[in-house]
Parts: sequence; structure tokens; C-alpha cells
Amino acid sequence: MAEKGVKVFGMWASPMVIRVEWALRLKGVEYEYVDEDLANKSADLLRYNPVTKKVPVLVHDGKPIAESTIIVEYIDEAWKGGHPIMPADPYERAQARFWARYAEDKCNAALYPIFTTTGEAQREVVREAQRCLKTLEAALEGRRFFGGDAVGYLDIVVGWLAHWLPVIEEVSGASVVTDEELPLMKAWFGRFLAVDAVRAALPDRDRLLAANKARREQLLSSA
Repeated sequence: MAEKGVKVFGMWASPMVIRVEWALRLKGVEYEYVDEDLANKSADLLRYNPVTKKVPVLVHDGKPIAESTIIVEYIDEAWKGGHPIMPADPYERAQARFWARYAEDKCNAALYPIFTTTGEAQREVVREAQRCLKTLEAALEGRRFFGGDAVGYLDIVVGWLAHWLPVIEEVSGASVVTDEELPLMKAWFGRFLAVDAVRAALPDRDRLLAANKARREQLLSSA
């Protein structure tokens, strides 16, 4: 008999994994969380995701789904009741997917070098990241959330920024999302982190800060 229930294979510090937890919590779905040691991946993780061998993986009644954005859409379709994640209108769904892809392909790539640079090189990276986020910020104009009046798909996809980016800023000494440069994004950070389902799944900030400090020191020393 297939295993029943919902299980999430993740890693506590992964901003991709938390998307899955946010979606499940918004839907009110109970789940079991399995925290993976990515240096020593479990047999279950390798069995459920033999292709990329990465987290997150959602296992629903014994059937695995991989890749965070695909999992979030699956959750919205599998549990149609409760909080809607994807917009009902086809055009709005397409727009949400477009901005999510933009954030994944452009903004994430622009933000990562902040963590691994210093001095003038870092300042240029910050300027580029701000330009990218300014473009994304346009999707917030006139809205409380990217999803409108409530958290939606795009909020879930880019929501990691609200908790992880301030940690990256503190560790690297950079200032990216400020009231002057990105006021809508900064205000959205506060609103998003105040949502109960979002706040309940956040990793401990001090632990995240310590892990990122250690990782930055390692990267800079090996550069």
C-alpha cells in the first residue's frame, strides 16, 4: 500500500524549501518535515528525487514532486479549498509566473554576488541588484502583496527575500533594500513577515546569521 499523508524533504536554511512549507501552511495542510543533511543525503531523498537529488521534495500519498515552484502550484491544485495561491484569472496567472521566472533567473543571480564580494566590486553588485529588484517592485504598485490583498504565488516565490536578504545584508555589510531605493519592497517585507503562516515556518534568525557568516568567511578565504 502506498504511504499516505504529506511529507516534505528539506534543509532548514534553504529559502527554496520554505516556499513549500508556506504553501502548505496557507492551505492548512498537515505535513511531516524531514530535515536533510545535504552532505549525507538520505536513501529516501535519493529514492524520491533520483534525477536532481535536491531538496525540496514533496511526497503526497507516496508520490514525489520536485522543484519548489512546481510543488507550490501542485499544492494549490491538490488542495483547492482554503487559501487560493494562484490567481483565478488566466492572464493574472501568466503574469505571476512571468514575474516568478524573472525573480528566479535575474534577481537571484544578481543578489548572490553580494555575498561573495567586497569593496567597489560589491557596491557595483548592489547597484545591479537594486536595479533588478526595482523592476520586480513594479509588480507591487497599488497592492498590499504581490498577490493583491492577500499572499499569493509570487509572494511565496520571492518571500525568502524578506527574511534572508536582511541576514545577507548584515553579514556582508551591504544595504540593498532601503526605504530610499526600494520603499514598496521594504514595506512589503514587513507585511509579509507579519502573516501567521509565513512567520510560523521561518528559520531561527540567529542560527541563519551564524551559518551565513561561516559560509561567507569560507568563500572569501578560498577566493
